[in-house]
This record gives sequence, C-alpha cells and structure tokens, in this order.
Amino acid sequence: MSPTPTALERLVNPAGLPTLGLELPLDNDWGNTRLRADRAAGRPFGVPDLTRHAELARLADTLGFASLWVRDVPLYDPEQFGDAGSVFEAFTHLGHLAAVTERAVLGTAAIVLPLRQPLLVAKAAATVDVLSGGRFILGLASGDRPVEYPLFGADFAARGATFRKNVEILRAAWATRPSGQGISLPDIGLGADRNLEVLPKPTGRSIPIAIAGHAQQSAEWISRNADASLNYPRPLGALRLKTREWQQLTAGAPKPYLTPMQLDLAEDPAVAATPIRLGLRTGSEALVDHLREMGGLGVSHVSFNLRPGDRPVEEILQELAETVLPHFPSAGVSAATGSDAVATL
Repeated sequence: MSPTPTALERLVNPAGLPTLGLELPLDNDWGNTRLRADRAAGRPFGVPDLTRHAELARLADTLGFASLWVRDVPLYDPEQFGDAGSVFEAFTHLGHLAAVTERAVLGTAAIVLPLRQPLLVAKAAATVDVLSGGRFILGLASGDRPVEYPLFGADFAARGATFRKNVEILRAAWATRPSGQGISLPDIGLGADRNLEVLPKPTGRSIPIAIAGHAQQSAEWISRNADASLNYPRPLGALRLKTREWQQLTAGAPKPYLTPMQLDLAEDPAVAATPIRLGLRTGSEALVDHLREMGGLGVSHVSFNLRPGDRPVEEILQELAETVLPHFPSAGVSAATGSDAVATL
C-alpha cells in the first residue's frame, strides 16, 4: 500500500499541471449585483455573507477541490482596507472545517505571525493538523496593516525580525525530542531541562509552512525556511520571472509554488480571458488554457477567490467541477460531481 500523501503532496500534480482550490469566504460580495444590494440595504462593504459557509465548504470538498484557504484579518478596518477577509478567527474556523470536510487540504493564507504568540500558534496549528488528519498547511505572513501592530503590542518596523524568530520557535515547538528533553529556546528563556512541550505534536515530522509574499525576508531565506512559496498572482510574463527565481533557489530540493487568483467566471464558456485586479474574468475554456500556462511556468497550485463574481457561488462551483477540475487532478482527492455531489449534502 502506498503511503498517504502529505498535505503539500496533495497539491502537487507530478504531471506539472496545477491543482485547484478555493479561498474562503465562498461569497460573491464584490460582484456588482451584491454591491448594489448591500449599498441599498446599508450593509458595509467587505463583510461577506457567511450564512452558508459550512454547506458550501462541504460542497467544494465533495466536488473535489484540492484545498480550502482562510485569511487572517485580526481587525476589520472599513476606513483603510474595507475587507473583513474570512471574518471568522482562522484557527477556530479551520477546526470547524476539519469536521465538515474529508478530503480538501486546509490552509491559512496567511496568519500574521508577528501579531501572534508563536507558542500558541504552534499549538493551534498542530491541533488543526491532528483534527484534519494531516490535511493542514500553515501559510504565514508578516502583515501589511500598520494600525494593528501597536494594538497588539507589536512593532511594525521590526516585524521582519519578529517573523524570523517566530518561525524558529514554531519549528522547535513541533519537533519530537528524546524522552526527558523539552523545548530548548534560550532566546526566550526556555531551557530543555524544564521539560516543557507543546502538544499535540503534528501528524508528520512537522507542519508544512508556506510563506506569503516576501514577509520582509530575502528570497534566499524563504527558500531555506519555507516548505512552499505562497505568492501573489501576476501576469504570465511577470509570473515566469518569479517562478524561475523560485526554481533556481530550490533547485537542490524543489518546493511547490502556490498562488491565489481572483476569478469572475463568465456564464459563456467561450468568453476570452481579460485581466481584473489580481486575477481574471474569463469563460471556462480560456481558464483551462490559462491554468495550463501557469502550470508550464511552474505553478503547483491555484486557489480561486470567487468574491468578484456576480453568479451564485454554488453555480460556479458546479461549473468548475464539471468543466475545469477534470483537467487538473489532485493526489488523494476523489470527487463527486453534479447531482451526486448535491445528494451527499
């Protein structure tokens, strides 16, 4: 019997095609129809409707999407950013998703590490990993909202150094040591002789870390300390340069390149792809071609953010499952489609 693929292995197709996932919330609150309705009703911009979040996550899992990603937005800032992200606290939400899904990899895109106590992040991440049966990837970022840092007692200017230190603490907390030896982190005053541990331990040797963007680090540091790159969407020309750099830096031990993408899927499958902010408006046929090009450039996994679309999310999920997902299979993920998927809910 072949071993169960790890969370990262599930997102890598050996044929060089990208696997496909989704970024939560599964809502279309940035679409024109919803924007008009929200304005008329006096609802704030950037706060998605989460009424069906569990139902839609379960549907996506059943249809065979390879992953579900949640964002970490500690404070909703309608003045400067106007986006509440996934709304729910990330690790709490993932614990719930672990219970209502069976196949999809669960990931954070991404936890703002300098704002969080790293030993608690280590415990929360390992908990999600165990509860999901090893389906978890910890995406980490340094953060980009200066207003949050003083409120959490953190220094925005020092977030790069804090990020590096906290990644080291995470790795130490997850490591398995000989009996009688605890975590050794002299920089925070913790010696191995105190025999302190963070439990639970991950299902594997460690939890895979995907670092989002640059996180105030050099590309060389990220290539050594991350298990995957979680990078922002780019036009194909710029993407080629970015993936080539990543491939060169990780040539001795190749690591996946993951990217999110905003998607406005047109009803007509023949609609040509046109750029929108951080993604595409396109029909399914051109989407397949674009994803093949991304795979050819070295992108291992693409997660769709469906918020810019105007069509009901369930309708988009069904169409993607029927017309796009079959071209981009995932390791360890089997799918039901159409009425079979709906019948399981």
